[in-house]
Amino acid sequence: AARWFRRAAEQGNALAQNNLGDMYEKGYGGLPKDPTPGDRMFAEYFRLETQRISEGSLADIHSRADWESRREGYRHQLQEMLGLDPLPSRTDLKATITGVLDQPEFTVEKLHFQSMPGLYVTANLYLPKQSLKPVPAILYVCGHTPVRVEGVSYGNKVAYQGYGIWFARNGYACLVLDSVQLGEIEGIHHGTYREGMWWWNSRGYSSAAVEAWNCMRALDYLESRPEIDATRFGVTGRSGGGAYSWWVSALDDRIQVACPTAGITDLQNHVVDGTVEGHCDCMFIVNTYRWDYPQIAALVAPRPLLICNTDKDTIYPLDGVSRLHERVRGIYDLMEASTNLGLLITEGPHRDSQDLQVPVFRWFNRYLKHSEAQVQPEVSSLFTPKQLKVFDQLPSDQISARCYENFTRLASPTDPLNPHLALARLKERTFGAWPSGLSAPILRELASALHEGVRLSVYAYTSQPGVELRLYLARPAEGPVSSLHFDLVEESSWRKRMGVAQHGFRGALESEIALAGVAGETEGASELLEWTRAIREQQLVFVTLTPRGVGLSRPTAEKTYLTHLRRRFMLLGQTLAGMQVFDVVRALEAVRQLPGLSRLPTQGHASLEMTEVAAFASLFQPEIQSLSLAQEPRSDKEAPDFLNWSRWLTPEQLLSLVKTRCTVKIGG
Repeated sequence: AARWFRRAAEQGNALAQNNLGDMYEKGYGGLPKDPTPGDRMFAEYFRLETQRISEGSLADIHSRADWESRREGYRHQLQEMLGLDPLPSRTDLKATITGVLDQPEFTVEKLHFQSMPGLYVTANLYLPKQSLKPVPAILYVCGHTPVRVEGVSYGNKVAYQGYGIWFARNGYACLVLDSVQLGEIEGIHHGTYREGMWWWNSRGYSSAAVEAWNCMRALDYLESRPEIDATRFGVTGRSGGGAYSWWVSALDDRIQVACPTAGITDLQNHVVDGTVEGHCDCMFIVNTYRWDYPQIAALVAPRPLLICNTDKDTIYPLDGVSRLHERVRGIYDLMEASTNLGLLITEGPHRDSQDLQVPVFRWFNRYLKHSEAQVQPEVSSLFTPKQLKVFDQLPSDQISARCYENFTRLASPTDPLNPHLALARLKERTFGAWPSGLSAPILRELASALHEGVRLSVYAYTSQPGVELRLYLARPAEGPVSSLHFDLVEESSWRKRMGVAQHGFRGALESEIALAGVAGETEGASELLEWTRAIREQQLVFVTLTPRGVGLSRPTAEKTYLTHLRRRFMLLGQTLAGMQVFDVVRALEAVRQLPGLSRLPTQGHASLEMTEVAAFASLFQPEIQSLSLAQEPRSDKEAPDFLNWSRWLTPEQLLSLVKTRCTVKIGG
C-alpha cells in the first residue's frame, strides 16, 4: 500500500510540473490570455499547495489497523466539510404518494418526502411486479440535466427515467431522486460559482450538503417500504449524480454497493489543471482538513465499488481518475478486499453510453443478487415529463429554494464568548491551512529613495513558498524612531498611495507606478508633503502592507477568472482573505527583524475592505498594540470569506475578541 501511495504521489507531481508548463505555454488551467505576474504567482502557489496536500493524503495509512482506527474520525470530518455537522434531526419524512403509473412489468410511484421540515424532495419510485420476496433497491441520483417546459421544472428525474425502468424490469426497486437545483422546486447549487454567495465558505456550507442529506433520508424512506430488502441498497448516478453517490456512500454504510460514474477526480485536476471551472459547488467539500479526493473514495472500503469514467472526459480527466483509483486500491488491499474494487474506463467524452451502463448493471447483479447472468442493456424512456411530475401545485411551506440557510450551526449573539476556545477553533478550522515551521521571512531591499528627509525602501519577502510579496517602509533619514505604524491596503488604496508616492519616490517605485497606471497624475503632492512631515516630526516607521492579490501580486481583474481563483483557495482548505491574514502576520515578523525595530510599539490601520483581515491578524500578531479600523467587522454576507468563521463567532464577538488582544479604534 505504501508503495502504491508513493508511486501515485510521484506520478501526480510529475504531471503537475508538466501541466504547469502547459498552462504557461497554452493558457490552460484558467490563466487569462495575458497573465500578470500575480496570475503566474498564484498558479505556482496552487501547484505547490496541491502537491503538498496530495503527498499527505492517506500517506500515514500503512496497515489495516491504521485505517480502521481513523475511519470514523475521517467520516466525521467529511460530515463537517459537507456542512452536516451536526447532522440535522431525522424528522418525520411525511412521505406522500401523489400518483401511480402502471406498466405490465412495473409500477412508478410519484412521491415526495421532507428531508427536514419544508425541504421537499421529489422522486419517482420504480417497483417491479410479481416479486414474492423483498427486492434490492438502487438509489439513482441525477446529474445536471434540466427538464423544463414553458418555464415549469419537471425535475431531472425525468431525464434519467431509463435507469429506473431498467432496474425495475430486472427485479430491483429504484428510487430516482431529483436534485435541489433541478428538482420540481428549484434551489441553488451555484452559490460561489455564479451567485456571489462567498459566505457559504464562511459558514462551512457546500450545496453538496443538501444532496448528501437528501440521499441519506431517501435511504430512510426505502427502509420503510416492505417490498424492499433494506440490507441490499446500492447507489449510482453520473456527473453530479456520481458526486452525490460518493457523498452518501462515504457517509452511510447502508449503501452496500456503489457505482459512481464521472463524479470524482483529484485536486491536481481541479486546482492545477482547472477543471474546477466546469463544476458547480455541489461537487466539492469545504476542504477544512485539506483532503485530496482519494480520501473520500477510500471511505467506501471495503464495500463493492466500481469507479466509472470515460477516457476523454474534460471535467473528470482520465489521469486524475487513474491516480485516485491507485490510491484507493491501496486501502482495499489493506482491507483484504481488492476484488471489491473495480475501475471501468470506456471510450468517449463526458456523456452517458451503453458502454458505461452494462458493466454497472452487471456489478449490481454480482454483489446484490450474486448473479453473473448476461443483462439486457437497453435504457429507454417511456414517460413524458408531465406523467412523472409529482406536484400539481408547489407547497407554500417549502424551504427547498433557500435550504442553504438550514445547514451548519452558526454562532449566536447569545453564545458566551470563550476567547481561548474561539482562538483554538480559528487556528484549526479557519486558518488551519497556514504553513507551520517556517522561519521568519527575510526582507530583501530592492530599491530606496530619499525625499524631504524621509527614506522609502521597497522590500521583497517570501510569505510562504510560492508567494513573493512586497512591502514599503518609510522612516526618517536621520535620528531615532519611536513607533511602528502599518497600513494594510487593498487594491484601490494601494493605487492611491502609489499616486501620492510618485511625487517624491518615483525612482524606487517604477514597477509599481507603471502597474498602478498613475504615472503623470498631478494630485497627491500636498498629501505627500504632509505625510513626510508627520514621519519626521513623530519619528515614525511607516509600513505599507500589500498582501497577496494586492499591488504587484494582483491577479487579472476579470470576474470569471477571479471567481475560480477564489474557488481554488477553498478546494485547498483556504480562502484568499484567510491567506492575506497570514501575509500580514508574516510581513510584521519580517519588519521586526530589521535593526532597531524589534521592540517598537506597533499600531495598525486598515482600509475599508481590509477591516476583517486586520482584525484577524491582530489575533495572531501579539506585537500589535492598537488597531484603527474604518468600520466594525461586518456580517459574513458583507465581509470577505474566511473558512468556517461564522460557526465560531459573530462579527460583534470577533470585535470583542480583538479587544482582548489590543486597543481598537473604530472610524479612525
